[in-house]
Amino acid sequence: MGSLRGAGGGSGGDYSEAERVRSVDAEEACALLSSGRHKYLDVRMWEDFEKGHVAGARNVPYYLSVTPSGNEKNPQFVDQVAALYATHDPIIVGCRSGVRSKLATANLAAAGFKNVRNLEGGYLSLLRAAKQQPHEN
Repeated sequence: MGSLRGAGGGSGGDYSEAERVRSVDAEEACALLSSGRHKYLDVRMWEDFEKGHVAGARNVPYYLSVTPSGNEKNPQFVDQVAALYATHDPIIVGCRSGVRSKLATANLAAAGFKNVRNLEGGYLSLLRAAKQQPHEN
């Protein structure tokens, strides 16, 4: 899976468009990322990404701001992802806890990305999975 760095924050969104998203759990995501065939797209805001992320992850924020009064979606999200990945590339989409990445995965699938999967539980689930892995000496 690569190494994990630190921790991050933020979540929110509307589930209506994300009901049929393909998802993977942390264990499966680790295996897919370790294979080298899947890429990791982190959809948290930049400041959260900088606090910690999967090694090799690319960051395209799904939201530009998250406030108590509402979330401002990144209007260029799909275009920015399309500049980094082809629609057939295998991509695992993650955020902090899996809420925002589920919405982002649904948006990407609706835009024609054919091999995107949401990381259930987000980056936090990867951190928990990494702590449960036996360390090699």
